[in-house]
Amino acid sequence: MTARVLVVEDAEPIRTAVAIALTEAGHDVRTLPDGDGFERELAAYRPDLVLLDVMLPGRDGFELLSLARETSNAGVILLTARDAVEDRLHGLRTGADDYVVKPFVLAELIARVEAVLRRMGRLRTVLAVGDLEVDVEARAVRRGGTAIELTATEFKLLAFLAGRDGKVVGKTQLLTAVWGYDDYADNLVEVYVSGLRRKLEAHGPRLLHTVRGSGYVLRS
Repeated sequence: MTARVLVVEDAEPIRTAVAIALTEAGHDVRTLPDGDGFERELAAYRPDLVLLDVMLPGRDGFELLSLARETSNAGVILLTARDAVEDRLHGLRTGADDYVVKPFVLAELIARVEAVLRRMGRLRTVLAVGDLEVDVEARAVRRGGTAIELTATEFKLLAFLAGRDGKVVGKTQLLTAVWGYDDYADNLVEVYVSGLRRKLEAHGPRLLHTVRGSGYVLRS
């Protein structure tokens, strides 16, 4: 599910937190603190999507959005503390694919990023691990041809793990990606993993493995 994402945000704590969350979600990330070098990154990095703060020093996000639309086919999501209707309409009319108001929950931002990427055809929508298929668009799960009913949180957890291509995922990564927080008790993840594992194993051998001291991995 890896996509190239360019984050342009002048607030260092937000820029770092977003970059970490995107990386943990399996994406390749580059960052800029302002518009300097924006054209160079568009040409050299060729991002699939740009997360663009509106209120940047120097050239603002609207100016950079227009530039991106002229020179790139990347998706663009605007980030802003300005929630006025006219600002949102201006951004969308200028060509933004989505508009996220600060403060935001990281899990929601990642979901919006991946929704735009799917609409653009930049992400796989059906993930397969062994005989397990996870249809992200239809929010459906089948194993060996048999449908498996999951709760909304179980589905998010499974889709996240399925999209990691056999990589081990730590509890903190799961807390951030699925619940949007990193300060819940560890047993929250353990409880959901246990429930998800039981449902998957009712239809075949174990796919969801625990890697002691590291986290979890979905593989056949």
